[in-house]
Amino acid sequence: MTEPEPGADHSGVVRIVERGARVVGGRVDAGPAPSERRRRGGVTTGTPGAASPAPARRHGAPRLLASLARALRPRPEPDPAPPGRTHVTWRHALGVGLLCFAVWLLLDAPSLLRSAQGAPLGTRRTVAMAVLRPIDDVSRALGLSHVVGAADRVLGRTGNGVLQVTGPPPGHHVSPPTGPRAGARPGNQAHLAPDGLPVLASPTTAAPLRLLSVGDSLGIDFGQALVDDLAATGVVNAVLDGQIDTGLSRPDYFNWPAELANDVARYNPEAVVVFIGANDPQNFISDGTALAYGTPAWDAAYAQRVGAFMQTATAAGARVLWVGMPPMANPTLNAQMQALNAIYQSEAATHPGVTYFASWSVLSAPGGGYSEYLPDASGSEVEVREPDGTHLAPGGAERLSRAAIAAMDHAWGLNL
Repeated sequence: MTEPEPGADHSGVVRIVERGARVVGGRVDAGPAPSERRRRGGVTTGTPGAASPAPARRHGAPRLLASLARALRPRPEPDPAPPGRTHVTWRHALGVGLLCFAVWLLLDAPSLLRSAQGAPLGTRRTVAMAVLRPIDDVSRALGLSHVVGAADRVLGRTGNGVLQVTGPPPGHHVSPPTGPRAGARPGNQAHLAPDGLPVLASPTTAAPLRLLSVGDSLGIDFGQALVDDLAATGVVNAVLDGQIDTGLSRPDYFNWPAELANDVARYNPEAVVVFIGANDPQNFISDGTALAYGTPAWDAAYAQRVGAFMQTATAAGARVLWVGMPPMANPTLNAQMQALNAIYQSEAATHPGVTYFASWSVLSAPGGGYSEYLPDASGSEVEVREPDGTHLAPGGAERLSRAAIAAMDHAWGLNL
């Protein structure tokens, strides 16, 4: 029996085997040397009875050992960092990143929680609220929310709301009205306007028309153009109260009925313009019951909210111009806006002093569909909608503002 080669390992340790070698009986066999006996078809050739010569040793073994030694040699330390620079391990970098994230989460927890509150009802909102509410409690307990608020004020950030007052300087504070048309300028009681109420007296610089415009982000697009155009008349004191991502569906996120009541008490408007609804097609809770959008129960509850909103303004003696939603690029949202407009128009018809004004024909293509560009009076194409397919471009806001002022003139007997 052939003895194992010196250095053969039977302990299970990994060995480097030279290419071309084979393992026989647990040892490395370099194969037959040129002078070794050869087998052809199972017949042994060579001198019968002659002893087999010793296997020839390959000179590759030393090279293999040298390669192994180089592989096991310790690697040199990396060059020291250049002056002014420090090597940071990935663990340290990860730790710093997590710490920064935790600080940001505590500082911005109130804003994150508010965004979660405005999300559509469902599992995602529930989970987000459950995670963010305790973090918000810690942030407020530590007073970190005040730090963020102070920084926003220094940077001129006022949140999601826009409050713009234009026109002649407002006079002294007027006590909240207590009856229909309380505080209104005397008009021509003998003549009725198309909305069924007496025409409003023509405003003057000394006695400007007090007007309030409210709405969501589209209401801001439109309202900024409206109050500027009205201020340019010199006889209108206009106030814009716009709140982004709001509507009548979610008073738990932003309470528009309470906001309108405060605005009416503060500014005592004779006219209120409403442009709101793009965020409202969503599920909401009414009297403890979850209502799914698109159901008859949802339509009835939403119509009740719209009517109550109208009543808040008219009970304070103000006339209301409710501007319907425009066409939308998204077919689903477009259909939803048409459904909401039907509710607005129906409720306006049952509330004296409320006029429904359709923006659809003002901002739609000749066929009634959505269009990003429309021709102006000269025939030039003007961008009327933003690329998002929802909001109003400056050209569209100005177009709608002029049409709304004409509608107010007609409905209330004015000549602005």
